[in-house]
Amino acid sequence: MPGPLADPLGVLGMDGLGSKDFVLFGDRVPLERELSNHPDKESRAIPEQDHPKLSVVLVNYRQWDQTALLTRRLSQGRLVRSGLAEVVIVDNHSGPHRKIRELRRKEGVSIRRWGANQGFARAVNEGVRLSRGEWVLLLNPDMTALPGFLEAALSAAERLAGEEPRAGIVGLGLLNPEGTQQRSTGPFPTLFGTLWRRFLPRSSRKYHMGTQGRKTVPWTSGCCIMVRRSCLEDLGGLDGDFFLYYEDVDLCLRAWKAGWQVWHEPAVCLTHHSPLHRRRVPQHLQTVTRHALMLFAHKHWPAWQKRILLWIIRAESWAQSAVTRDPGRRAGLADRLRICSLISAGKIQESRRALEALLSASPSPYLREDTRAA
Repeated sequence: MPGPLADPLGVLGMDGLGSKDFVLFGDRVPLERELSNHPDKESRAIPEQDHPKLSVVLVNYRQWDQTALLTRRLSQGRLVRSGLAEVVIVDNHSGPHRKIRELRRKEGVSIRRWGANQGFARAVNEGVRLSRGEWVLLLNPDMTALPGFLEAALSAAERLAGEEPRAGIVGLGLLNPEGTQQRSTGPFPTLFGTLWRRFLPRSSRKYHMGTQGRKTVPWTSGCCIMVRRSCLEDLGGLDGDFFLYYEDVDLCLRAWKAGWQVWHEPAVCLTHHSPLHRRRVPQHLQTVTRHALMLFAHKHWPAWQKRILLWIIRAESWAQSAVTRDPGRRAGLADRLRICSLISAGKIQESRRALEALLSASPSPYLREDTRAA
């Protein structure tokens, strides 16, 4: 197991921390012991900067309360207060909310609101365009970040970049609300892997069984991922053809092909409350996941494997349509079949527009408020 993180910014001496408030290298380290080794850290100040080193990009969709809570916790840290970090929120047309005015008043926080839901990948690209940091940290709103998280994340990324100049992407550790490890890395999807993994529990279908210590990985989850700006610029950002899901897998695959490295650093952790495998998946959201997988196959799999996948998804949709008596479900499945046909014909933009039309007709396509295990 590697040694302790270097702490050049003095990040561990934060107010109000207890022995279970921070995670380093997969173990909960008593911060009282850390502070006793560095008694002067609390008095040290980070000099104010005109140019941030770290930009946090949050994509919001009908989660203003969670977005505001996470932003408040991040902005209380010394990196944001000193100008070394900034928070950029891109809202995918969530509608008015009382939290917006509160967030606009925060120093180091900016908001970009769109008039339509552009999807995750395009929203991230807009956040990156508006940001200035050398590193970009993508976070989902449904996260709990404890004091010192940004400081530890930046320190870990900069240390890794110093040791590995081609480290372009760094995934951070995730915890379930009960404190257990949440899987966040996996092998690149293949046709055969996708099929046999359908027999695994939902929490394991895309992911490795677990990672111990810092290491390179094929891909890491986009819900908590740090990317060097130079890497993003080299790759042209996230692929805007993806609406939601698999854009992180695609980004990591393109990074490896371009000569960048993808790393996972489980030592720096935060809690992810509502991963997809813990939520009930409504039909429209299932269509979103199918669209993302078909699109990934279209871009990265051999043509014959893509055809088999499309045939399987068609068969699944036909079978579901045959057994349902709900006209609304049947119409949604017909839309899924149309999206499948458009991707089969290579009409990627048309398939995305069909997906957007399907989602816009649903009052709550993601059921974000429902976090029950399915």
